[in-house]
Amino acid sequence: MENKYKEPSLLDAIIPIVILVFLLTSSVILFGDNSSYGPNQIALLLAAGVAGIIGIKNGFSWREIEEGIVKGISLSLGAMLILLAVGALIGTWMLSGTVPTLIYYGLELLNPKLFYAATTLICGIVAMSIGSSWTTAATVGVALMGVSNGMGMNEAITAGAVVSGAYFGDKLSPLSETTNLAPAVAGTELFDHIRYMLWTTIPSMLLALILFAILGFSDTSAQSATRILEMQNLLEHEFNLGWHLLIPLVLLLTMAIKKVPAFPSVSIGALVGGIWALMFQPDVVAKMTGEGSGFIANLTVVWTALFDGVKFETANDTINDLLSRGGMSSMLNTIWLIMCAMTFGAVLEKVGLLKRFVSLLLRGAKSAGDMVTRTILTSLGTNIITADQYISIVMPGRMYKEEFKKRGLDQLNLSRSLEDGGTITSPLIPWNTCGAYMHSVLLVNPLDYVFYAFFNLINPVLSIIYAYLGIKILRIQPPVLETKS
Repeated sequence: MENKYKEPSLLDAIIPIVILVFLLTSSVILFGDNSSYGPNQIALLLAAGVAGIIGIKNGFSWREIEEGIVKGISLSLGAMLILLAVGALIGTWMLSGTVPTLIYYGLELLNPKLFYAATTLICGIVAMSIGSSWTTAATVGVALMGVSNGMGMNEAITAGAVVSGAYFGDKLSPLSETTNLAPAVAGTELFDHIRYMLWTTIPSMLLALILFAILGFSDTSAQSATRILEMQNLLEHEFNLGWHLLIPLVLLLTMAIKKVPAFPSVSIGALVGGIWALMFQPDVVAKMTGEGSGFIANLTVVWTALFDGVKFETANDTINDLLSRGGMSSMLNTIWLIMCAMTFGAVLEKVGLLKRFVSLLLRGAKSAGDMVTRTILTSLGTNIITADQYISIVMPGRMYKEEFKKRGLDQLNLSRSLEDGGTITSPLIPWNTCGAYMHSVLLVNPLDYVFYAFFNLINPVLSIIYAYLGIKILRIQPPVLETKS
C-alpha cells in the first residue's frame, strides 16, 4: 500500500465485520428464511459503506474505492453468466423429462432394508440433477420423512440422511449456485473445481453410506414405501419416461470430461433440453400452451422455460413443488446476493482491511495443512456468525486468495476448501438460513440430526487430513513471493 494511505488498525478491520454480523443476525431474526431474498443484501451494502468510510478516513478517495468494487464484481461475472445458463438448463430439463427420469430411477433404489443409505443416494441423485439441496429436501426429502414415519424409522437419522445426500449432490452439481460461486471467488474453472472436489467428496460419501447401512441393518422395522411408489406412478403418468431422456445429461458430462468451458456447455445442454421437450414430451408441452396449439405455441413454452422456468399442475403437490422451477429469472436473486457480497469483500480488500484481518488469522500458519484448516474453520465460523452460506464462501475466498498464491498453492485447493468448510456445514447450524430451512421442511431440529449428517461431518475433517498428509494438494511453481496492491 502506498505511503499516502494510512495503515489500517486492527480495530478498523474488525468494525465492518462486527457491523455485518450484527446486521445479518438482525436480518435472520426479522425475516427468517427470507433473509437471503433482500435483507442480507442490504446488510452487505451497509457494511460495505462502513468499510468505505474507514477507507476514506485512511486516505482513499471514493473513485479508488469504486474502481475496487467494479473490479471485485467483475471477478464473478463469469459465474453469473453460468448461473443464468444453469437456470435455463433446469427449466428445459424439467420440461423435457430429463430431471423427472433421474428422479424416477433414483426412487428405484429405495430398499426398506437399506432405507437410510437409500435415502442418502436418492437425495444425492435428485440434488445433483437439479442443483438444489433446498428443493431436494423440501420435496423428495419430505416424502422420505413421511415414508420413514410410516415405517417406524428414526426421524433424526432419516433427516441426517436427507441432509447428507442433498448436500452431496448440491456440492457436486454444475447446476448448483454454490458450486459455481466457489470457483468464481477462488479464480478456478467450474469443471476443474468439481473434478478436484471428488477426491474428498466421494470417500466422505462412501464412509457416510457405510455408517447409514450399519444403522439400517440394526433397525428391524420395514413396511411398504407406498408414498414413493405413488410419486413414481405420478411421474410415469405425467411424462414419457425412458433412458433416452438422459442423453442431454450424458452430453453435458461428455463436454465436462472434454474440458469444454462451463458456460457454453451448460448453454448447449439447455438448448438440447428444449429440443428434447419438443420431440419427446408433446403432451406436457401442449398442456402448457394454454390457448392455441402448433409449433409456434410449443416453441413459446420452451422459450419461456429458458427464461422463466416451468410450472406444473399435477394431482400431487410434492411433484409440483419438485418440478416447478428453473429459468434464468430464478437465478436473479442469487446474482444480486453475489454482487452485494463481492462488493463488501472488494471494499475490504481495496482499503487494506482484508489484508489486516488476514494477517491476524494467518499468524503461525506454515504448511498447506495450516492454510486448508484455516480456510475451512473460517468458512465454518462465517456460517456460524453471519448465518449465510453464500457469505461463508465469498468472505474466506476473498481473504485467502492471495495467500494461497504467495505460498505456491493452486487456487483449486482454495475453492475445494471453501466448499468443504462452507457449503456443507451450513445446514448443521440451527440459526443459519440453511439450518433454519431444513428444520422448517423436515420438522427435525438441526441439533437432533447433526450427529447423523455423516457426510457433512466427515468431509471437512477428511479434507484437513488430506491437506496435512499432502494428498491431492496441488502446487504452482514457482510460488508467488509477493504481490502489489
